[in-house]
Amino acid sequence: MPFISEFCQREGHSTLTVTPTLPAVTSSMQATFLTGKNPGGHGIVGNMWYDRSYSEHRCWKQSNRLVEGRKLWEHLRDEFDPEYTCAKVFWWNNMYSTADYQITPRPIYCADGKKVFDIQTWPMELRKKIKRKLGKFPFPSFWGPAAGLPSSQWIANSAKWFEDRFSPNLNLVYLPHLDYNLQRHGPEGATISEDLHEIDEVVRDLVTDLESKGVSVILISEYGITQVDRPIHLNRIFREKGWLSWRNELGREVIDLGNCQAFAIPDHQVAHIYLNDPAIRSEVIEALTEVEGIDQVLSDDEIAKAGLDHERTGDIVVVSDERSWFTYYYWKHDRKAPDFARCVDIHRKPGYDPVELFLDPKIWFPKLKIAGKLLRKILGFRMLMDVIPLDADLVKGSHGCIPESPEDHPLLIGKFPEQPREATIAAEDVYSVLLATCRPDDEKTEADAEN
Repeated sequence: MPFISEFCQREGHSTLTVTPTLPAVTSSMQATFLTGKNPGGHGIVGNMWYDRSYSEHRCWKQSNRLVEGRKLWEHLRDEFDPEYTCAKVFWWNNMYSTADYQITPRPIYCADGKKVFDIQTWPMELRKKIKRKLGKFPFPSFWGPAAGLPSSQWIANSAKWFEDRFSPNLNLVYLPHLDYNLQRHGPEGATISEDLHEIDEVVRDLVTDLESKGVSVILISEYGITQVDRPIHLNRIFREKGWLSWRNELGREVIDLGNCQAFAIPDHQVAHIYLNDPAIRSEVIEALTEVEGIDQVLSDDEIAKAGLDHERTGDIVVVSDERSWFTYYYWKHDRKAPDFARCVDIHRKPGYDPVELFLDPKIWFPKLKIAGKLLRKILGFRMLMDVIPLDADLVKGSHGCIPESPEDHPLLIGKFPEQPREATIAAEDVYSVLLATCRPDDEKTEADAEN
C-alpha cells in the first residue's frame, strides 16, 4: 500500500496501534470511536443481538438512537462551535442521528416480495441529487458474492461530493473493500495484495482530493482479520443438548428463539448466549468450556470486566480463538435449512453469515442461473435467489476477538500534535485523540462568533 505507507511517514504524522474492545466488529468499534465508551457503555454490543421483549433477533440495525452517549460531533458543537457540521458517509448506525448529512444503503422492500437496491440520505432530497451525479449505488458490490471494489469507489466519490457541496467540519467515510476477500480468503490468500493495492489507489484519490481543499485527513481501521480454519456451530451443540426449539415451516426448520432454553446469536468470533431457562446456566457454561476453539466463556462479573455489561448483552458471552469463528447454523440436514439460508439475507438470519460472500460451487454455470432468476423477477414472477452455499469451511478470515499480536490490531494514522510518532492506545481513547484533532482552533471559533 504505497500511498498509505507514505501517509504514515509524513512529517508530523503518528501511527497509533489501537487495542480493540470486545467485540472487535464494525458497529461496536465505530460506536466506541465516536462516543469514547466501551460497548457496555454505548449499547452496541455487536452487529446483532436478541431483543428479549420481542423474543426476536436484531441484525444490522441502522438507527443511531441505539448508540447511547454523546457523539463526537455533538461534543464539538456543545463545547466549541454550535455551528459545527458533520457528514456520515456510510458509517454504521447512520440513520436518524444528529449529523447534518447522512447517506447509507437502504433497499426498498415492495409488497410483492421484490427488493430494490437503493440508498437513504438526510436531508432526503440529497438522494436524487447524488444519484443523478454519481449514478446508482452499486449495491451488489457492497455485500454478497459480488462484493468488491465498486462500492468503495462509489462511496469515496460520494465523500468528495459531500465535501464539494457542503464542506462539513467532520466527514466520516467508511470504505469496506478489505472486508471482502480478507474474509473469503484470509490474510494469507493469494489475491490479497491486489485488494490492498486497489483500496490504496481509492484512498490515494480521495485523500489527494480532500487535501487539495484544505482538509486534514485521518485514517482509521476498526479491526484486523486473522486466518481461520475452524467454524464452530454453537446452536447445533445446543440442539444436541435438547435446548433448542424450532418450527417446521413448509418442510423447513426455522429456529424459535422465544421457546429455546438456550441459543447463540453469533457475530464473527464472538457470540452472545441467551438463556430463557436460567436453571441450565451451569450446564451451558460447562458445555461451552468443552468446545474446541472457544477461548473465553464470560458470565456475570466477567462480562462487566470485559466492558460488555448492557441489557442487550447475552447471559453468557463466548469468544473464539484466532483461528476459529461462530456460525448461526442450527439444522442437522441441509435439506431442512430455512429458505433464507441460501440467500443474501442479513436481517432474517439469527447471526452473522460470511458464507454470503460465496456462490455455491455446486451450481453449474451460476451466472446463467442468476440471469434466469433475474429474468423471472423482471417478468413479475416470484423467485428465490438461493445461490449461497451452506459450507462454513469456505470462510478463511474472521475478526471479533482481540488478537494476541498487535500487528493484527487496528491503526489510527494522522497528524496528532499531542501524540508520539508511534504508540498504543485503547479503542476508547480514540475519541479523545479525535476530539483534540477535530476541535476548532480559537481563532476560527472567534471568527465564527464575529460572523
